[in-house]
Amino acid sequence: MLTALKGLSPIAQMGLIIFTILVAASLIVLALRRLQPAKDFSELAARVWSWWIMAAVFLAIIVASDRLALIFFAFLSFWALKEYITLLKTRPADHRGLALTFLAIPVQYYWIAMDWYGMFIIFIPVYMFLILPMQLVLAKETSGFVASASQIQWGLMAFVFGLSHLGFLLTLPERFGANGRMLLLFLVFVVEISDVLQYIWGKTLGRHKIIPAVSPNKTWEGFLGGLISAIALSLLVRFLTPFSWRETVVVSLLITVAGFFGGAVMSAVKRDFGVKDFGSIIPGHGGMLDRVDSLCYAAPIFFHYVRYFYY
Repeated sequence: MLTALKGLSPIAQMGLIIFTILVAASLIVLALRRLQPAKDFSELAARVWSWWIMAAVFLAIIVASDRLALIFFAFLSFWALKEYITLLKTRPADHRGLALTFLAIPVQYYWIAMDWYGMFIIFIPVYMFLILPMQLVLAKETSGFVASASQIQWGLMAFVFGLSHLGFLLTLPERFGANGRMLLLFLVFVVEISDVLQYIWGKTLGRHKIIPAVSPNKTWEGFLGGLISAIALSLLVRFLTPFSWRETVVVSLLITVAGFFGGAVMSAVKRDFGVKDFGSIIPGHGGMLDRVDSLCYAAPIFFHYVRYFYY
């Protein structure tokens, strides 16, 4: 396989690696069903099938034009924010503020399309932070004002500002042998494979809970096993980055830990609202936000690390 990879572009190499992993996962599910026919593996099978679809769509977007990719990431932000807003107990007075909140999504991605980093980095944390409460004040309803303003702004920060770093990362030019597409693939692969491996290690060896009140399924065995496994696999895809092997280990540790806390924070949100998942659009996974929760935290950290040291 290594010989076959050498003649391919970095993106094609990643496509082949992901394809191989998904084939192996599918064969494992098939084997489990035959070896243990009494057990129900429907959820596991749905998870693997969903990964086939998500991987195919994501890779197709990556090789497409920047404009189409930015539209795709804007859609991710919109859907994640929509799932979150749906759970909020909003007031009639919040409707115009919510409309303004969703209008901020295309504006945020417009700054990326313009390559205007300065406005990209301050639009939501500064301007929307100031404008949104002003709009809520104009609704002339003070009851519940602080809750509405803070919850909506937090959603903007996490699901629009945080995820939009994926879009800006994509557009970074080539430098030191790596470009934005390659770096984006590295980030998403390491963070998502860490999530998967933490789930597998937790299911098989998990005994000691980390934060049972927030996420009872997260264990120290799953956390550490997933991190170590994901970091090891990150070395396999180091060709996507300008990093040395030591730096790859450090960066992978940063983004996998950030991804873990992103998932933990979203678990706390779901606990607060009394729901199991944010939605049901992705079979075996839940909602869109259930799948991108780790990236809400990992994407900004990875983007600013890369930009500071390499751009």
